[in-house]
Amino acid sequence: MSQVKLNLIAAACENMGIGANGSLPWRLKKEMAYFTTMTTKVKDSSKVNAVIMGRRTWDCIPKKYRPLSDRINVVLTHQVDTLKEKVPEGVIVVPSLDEAIKYIKSRDDIEMTWVIGGSSIYKAAMEHPNCGKIYLTEIQKSFDCDTFFPNIDKQQFHLVDEEEVPGERQMEGDISYYFRVYKRL
Repeated sequence: MSQVKLNLIAAACENMGIGANGSLPWRLKKEMAYFTTMTTKVKDSSKVNAVIMGRRTWDCIPKKYRPLSDRINVVLTHQVDTLKEKVPEGVIVVPSLDEAIKYIKSRDDIEMTWVIGGSSIYKAAMEHPNCGKIYLTEIQKSFDCDTFFPNIDKQQFHLVDEEEVPGERQMEGDISYYFRVYKRL
């Protein structure tokens, strides 16, 4: 079995904010479509991708979208038994990032693993030896946020071009943003 590579995906505004009051502080339909495409797209049609998130991120996803479709949803929490009783069948609940990786490694039908938040889960994933890339949408505007993306250590990660990631500036309404990919050195 091969090593489980962790890919992080997030959108952050100029102050690295990623959330406010349990939701996204912006409405960017094309950016959300990019997130969905990136986290569901597989090369091998017999496989699916996994998304790893913390319990608060799970709670922030509107109920009608939970679990995220066409992906294995893995939720990290300290209250495993309590959450297991509440989530739909098929949602995997584990106590740590290492347990999530262990679970994903035990399956042979998972192609890519995406870490989708929140803040402490991103930080743990960035520090994990299995971290490969960070797919960060850099929003060129400030928003009031109470949740932030961890600092990206430019000694460990550098900006790369990736074929399927548009490099040009994106616009939605009065908000511009760029899709960036940082690869661990």
